[in-house]
This record gives sequence, C-alpha cells and structure tokens, in this order.
Amino acid sequence: MTPLLPLPSIIIEPIVRNALVEDLGRGSDLTSESVIPHDRAATLALTARQAGVIAGLDLAAYAFLLVETTIDMQVRRPDGSEVAVGETVASVSGPARALLTAERTALNFLCHLSGIATATAAIVDAVRGHKAKIVCTRKTTPGLRALEKYAVRAGGGANHRFGLDDAMLIKDNHIAIAGDIRTAIERARAAAGHMVKIEVEVDTLEQLDIALAAGIDAVLLDNMSVEQLTQAVAMVGGRAITEASGRVNVQTAPAIAATGVDLISVGWITHSAPILDIGLDIAVDTNMNRLLN
Repeated sequence: MTPLLPLPSIIIEPIVRNALVEDLGRGSDLTSESVIPHDRAATLALTARQAGVIAGLDLAAYAFLLVETTIDMQVRRPDGSEVAVGETVASVSGPARALLTAERTALNFLCHLSGIATATAAIVDAVRGHKAKIVCTRKTTPGLRALEKYAVRAGGGANHRFGLDDAMLIKDNHIAIAGDIRTAIERARAAAGHMVKIEVEVDTLEQLDIALAAGIDAVLLDNMSVEQLTQAVAMVGGRAITEASGRVNVQTAPAIAATGVDLISVGWITHSAPILDIGLDIAVDTNMNRLLN
C-alpha cells in the first residue's frame, strides 16, 4: 500500500481555525467557562463507537492546539488504521475548559473524514483481487476537497483530478455544445500542454470507437452495463485508461471490477458517506499540577 502522506499544515490550519471561529462566535465558550473551574485539567479519550477506518487526526489535533497550546494528544491508532468498537483512537490531556471548547470541532472533522475513509475501504475491499482502483470525484464539500480526498487515500482509494485545472475531462455537456466528440477532443488536444491528460466521457460503444480513433488518453465509461463495460475494455485493448462510473456500491463494484477496467470512480464516498461515530469521553480528571498523558 502506498504510504499515506499527511496534509500540509498550511492547508489544515486555516480550515480548522475558521471552524473554531464559527463555533466560538462573538466571544467564548459560555458553558465551559461558567461550569468548569479555570484550574481544572482532564484527560479525555477519543473512542470508536463503530468499527471503521480512521482519518483526520491531524485536524482534531489542530482543533485542540489552536484553543490551547499546552494540550497534549497521544495517538494510538493513526490515520489509515482499522479500529474496532470501543477501541481508543487517541487521548488528549490539558485544561478541561479548552478540551471541551475544541471537542465538537475536533469530532466534526474526525468523524466526517473517518466516515469517508471507512466507506472507501469497504469498496476497496470489495474489488480486492482485481486491478481496478477506487477513485473519488469532484463531488466534495465546498472548501473541504483537500481533506475529503485525503480521507479517500486513508481508506485505500486513490484520487481523480483535484480540480478543473490539472486535467481535461470532456463530459456530455462539453460534447453537446462543441457539436460532437471528435471536435471536442481535437479542440482539447490543441489547447492542452504536454503534461495535461485528456479524458472523454462516453455513453455508448459507438462514441467509444470515435474517441479511440481520435487518440484519447482515458475514457470515462458512464453508466454502462457490465456487458457493455466488458466489450468496452476489449475495444480499448490497453490503448487508453478505462474508468467506470455510475451505480457503484459495495454490491455492484466486484462485477464492475471483473470487467477489467482500470479505475472505478465513486462520487458518494465523498458527498454522502455517513460519519464514523467517535466519541470523546472522560478518562481522567485531575488538577493542573498533575496532567496525565
């Protein structure tokens, strides 16, 4: 498995900071500052309430540290790890007020990204034994694309293009407005730099034949049946990267992968994956002079 590279701090920090500002509103955590003595410390455990795959611990850590720099986080199960129900993912120790202030922001990121990683891992496991890679799409939460695509990688998947500027994907509307597939491909090729790949979406084997004749780099086989996908892979014969999309879930993915496609793109793993339920529970409550790590 490819090593999971962490997201750069320059990407994480402003996203987490904005989330905390949103939560703190015009001032401070009224509840914690009213109820919790200022000199009280605690150790809390991040505990998995569902089995799944972890992603987003760096964001959770930033949520705590941006509120209080003395908070210490000890990770037991790093991003990309499978966890069982009841397993401790990490522990955080420090001033109790700060821990509770950061709690919801930390969990929002951790539960959301772990849910994406878990959903991805389930489909990756379903196609194990086939060459097909599971890839995500641009169907991401605005402002959170880098995080959600990272979570896909944590779950064993791979990333499609990041945005509109790093590859060309000629879709049905492009073709309709351009006039036909050949015209769209020729215009794309004339404008593309030598490092830019061109992919075209096709709905039929007839369209695929035209795209292959035009010398395309990759083909998006959209909403094709398993039988059509099998024929399409045979037609391509290794001349282009083949990507299947549409109606992909844990049940349908194995048959799609068995057709021999190179990639299977799945939009819902980023836009609709349920969260992984992770809680933050009291482990130790002590005074400021005896922080337990």
